[in-house]
Amino acid sequence: METTEIRRLIELEDTHWWYRERRAILRRELRELDVRRPPLRRALDIGAAGGGNTRVLVEAGWDATATDYSETAVELARERGLRAVHADARALPFASGSMGLVTAFDVLEHIREDHLVTEEIARVLAPGGHTLIAVPSDMALWSAHDHAVGHVRRYGRESLISVVRRAGLTIDRVWSWNVLLRPLVLRHRRRSAGSDLKKTPFLVNAGLSAVVRAERYLPVGSRKGVTLFLRARLV
Repeated sequence: METTEIRRLIELEDTHWWYRERRAILRRELRELDVRRPPLRRALDIGAAGGGNTRVLVEAGWDATATDYSETAVELARERGLRAVHADARALPFASGSMGLVTAFDVLEHIREDHLVTEEIARVLAPGGHTLIAVPSDMALWSAHDHAVGHVRRYGRESLISVVRRAGLTIDRVWSWNVLLRPLVLRHRRRSAGSDLKKTPFLVNAGLSAVVRAERYLPVGSRKGVTLFLRARLV
């Protein structure tokens, strides 16, 4: 992701419906992991940008480190009081078996050798450790937005499952998110000329937030959405 996109993301992530609800999903998953008692409380947030998700990990009691390929992102995360390390997700500068949790939200789709990333996730996880991954879903949604933010692919369920299993990880769950708004996103993306990272008017933001929050209570995770989430573990 380019520097301008990272700065724009940081400006938006505390209020924008998309980022707020994804952090809610992360919090929910962390609560479930707490029940499972992960072996270590060390966490790694790959592709952390300005560290919005890293802050969630810290607030939940994890000893979290943000990593990003962008030096600007690392500097911005540090300015926000987070531990941050400049790193290539294909060659992480962390010891094998040193993490109880690895998060990678919006990372795999930026890297052609995505299997190297999942292999590194598996390497740094301790036995019994978990990973949470989010990727853009469905090539039917491919648009100028994907070009603008540096995507090389969008994923189907099987392609995501395949690259995670290839790394030797055991998949616990795969589900779609932003299902209810997918028709609206599809229509918008067909007309888009660039990145969707833009400030949303207050009332629109509130309305979209209400719709996407409804997915917390509706059984729609098996349908096509805009994003795929996956939770896996190292046995």
